[in-house]
Amino acid sequence: MNLQPSKSLETFDNPQPDRDYLIAFDCPEFTCLCPRTGQPDFATLRIRYIPDQRCVELKSLKLYLWSFRNEGTFHEAVTGKVLSDLVTALDPRWMRVTGDFYVRGGIHTVVTVTHRQPRWQGSLEEILPQGDR
Repeated sequence: MNLQPSKSLETFDNPQPDRDYLIAFDCPEFTCLCPRTGQPDFATLRIRYIPDQRCVELKSLKLYLWSFRNEGTFHEAVTGKVLSDLVTALDPRWMRVTGDFYVRGGIHTVVTVTHRQPRWQGSLEEILPQGDR
């Protein structure tokens, strides 16, 4: 059993590719390092997506997020990187990643990045809960 951090994201076939539905993950133990001070930054990552042909396997997602633990990166960069890597692996119809970083130096930072397939014509209002729109 692999219990080491990994940049590899495993996927599986979407069991309902003809239907729009929301998959939501809350990852409250995300950590990375401040690129300036080397001090740890803690965040809750919220990942929301409407799959197309593939879904992400959860253990690989956990090990992928763990891989940032010893990396120095800005909040904006790491949130965008997580979105980009997931989009590359999954090509979802729609995806949003929110990095909700704990207070550091008296500043609470929330970074949200979004992807939408140009060909997807679905309605987010029908799928997303009110608080996620």
